[in-house]
Amino acid sequence: MISGAIFDVDGTLLDSMPMWEHAGERYLSGLGIKAEDNLEEILFTLTMSEGAAYIKRKYLPNLSEEEILKGINNTISDFYKYEVRTKLGVRELLNELKDRKIPMTIATSTDRMHIEAALNRLGLIDYFVKINTSTEIGVGKEKPDIFIDCAKAMNSDISNTYVFEDAYHAAKTARYAGFIVIGILDDSSKAHHDELIKYSNLCFKDFPEYSEIVN
Repeated sequence: MISGAIFDVDGTLLDSMPMWEHAGERYLSGLGIKAEDNLEEILFTLTMSEGAAYIKRKYLPNLSEEEILKGINNTISDFYKYEVRTKLGVRELLNELKDRKIPMTIATSTDRMHIEAALNRLGLIDYFVKINTSTEIGVGKEKPDIFIDCAKAMNSDISNTYVFEDAYHAAKTARYAGFIVIGILDDSSKAHHDELIKYSNLCFKDFPEYSEIVN
């Protein structure tokens, strides 16, 4: 019997992964600059600072790396504030869990300000008793701390707590910690779907299918 639900956000609740995959391209487009076709493949292998240095050399020699980083961050922030949408069936599932008085929390690697901006605009923030971020917990999802803290906030036994995740490394962490893992097969993570399936108790593509898990 499910006693609590922990949700990842990007690629799980929100259709936001394309933003992260194309942030540099979107930033340049906002400045009227067309990016090279494989820009995001190049930036994927770089840190944010390295990516800013690349964009400076290739496109914006008159801007500092700090200005470019700020511009990219503003692009990401605006996306969460004004554009990002929920994935199919999210609101229906949250309503179903709420009606059953099942507490819900968030465990995300994204900054709190982005998550709160999106959830406030979409009218979803009140569904959750707590939002946990990796930055605030002090460790990423390669360790179970963020999930354990969420379970404690809901007073939910780990063995009856469901974790909804689209990232296989986070699914692996939660599964080994004793949670029930619901894998989300987001298009952005196709290359790792086999691993996600391996570490999940159940996997689904869209939220309408999830009604199975709470019946």
